[in-house]
Amino acid sequence: MTLVVDLGQSGSRARIDGKQIDSDRGKLNGESVVDSLRAVFLNLPKGQIDIAALACTGFNGVVSDPQPFLELCDEFFGAKKVAVIDDGLAGFVGALGGSNGVVLSIGGGVVSVGGNNSHFAHRDGLGSTFGDEGGGFWLGKLGLTRALGIRQGRGDDQVLLSAFKDQVSAFDALKVKNAAEASTLAITSAKNLLAAADAGSPTAIAIRNEGAELLAQTVIATWLGAGGSLDDAPEIAIQGGPSKNPAYVSAIQSNISRSLAHAKFVAARGDNLDGALWIANNMLSDADPLLRWASKSA
Repeated sequence: MTLVVDLGQSGSRARIDGKQIDSDRGKLNGESVVDSLRAVFLNLPKGQIDIAALACTGFNGVVSDPQPFLELCDEFFGAKKVAVIDDGLAGFVGALGGSNGVVLSIGGGVVSVGGNNSHFAHRDGLGSTFGDEGGGFWLGKLGLTRALGIRQGRGDDQVLLSAFKDQVSAFDALKVKNAAEASTLAITSAKNLLAAADAGSPTAIAIRNEGAELLAQTVIATWLGAGGSLDDAPEIAIQGGPSKNPAYVSAIQSNISRSLAHAKFVAARGDNLDGALWIANNMLSDADPLLRWASKSA
């Protein structure tokens, strides 16, 4: 039996024997990936598994030593093997099913993975402090920052302030304004920023447009990093929470098309869980730096 996990910043999902379990518990800011998984595992049903396929945020494109993950999965489930996978690779495999192209995954953060005839490239995934441009944290932080400023009289965009009414109240209630709870608030505020842009807020529209341009640059850099050229016609899938906003996706695609004129925009064929399961069954050796295996000694 195989356990498949998709650990993100805004939550996690697990699949055991075909049954999916969703949780709001994701990777907290500053928390190690192993500690995040331990917290997730505490709420999963216990049982014997053979293989664990763990697609995780937080690696920044370089999967760490898989041995602690094997020990954790052995402790909870008696696992004999573990595949530790950068979430971008899992998303790429799940979405494109082996086709050449780029998968842009936008959650609380941003990760973009491209594949071109088995040559892979990974871009962004640098974390919220210095990267993840255009992702949920980035959108929500900028939106809430501007809303708080407008409340103080620094600017006048009442559409934005109205859209962030509940988020401003949540900010006021925070005992510590720069801890993990604040980061979570920023991520969950992304939907308010995009809704404000849809409602005509000039501040939100400017933030949305900047995010779309930055994400397009990330996609293009990913394809070129995988050995592609601007004359190619790669498949490009955009997935994740903020991608549920049609205007944001349209803006990202328009920016991509300015440089990659022949890009083919496709719907994702599967998700990170599908990709992680496929990897567990078919990519049985390391693919550094995005996939590393560990196994129990006989």
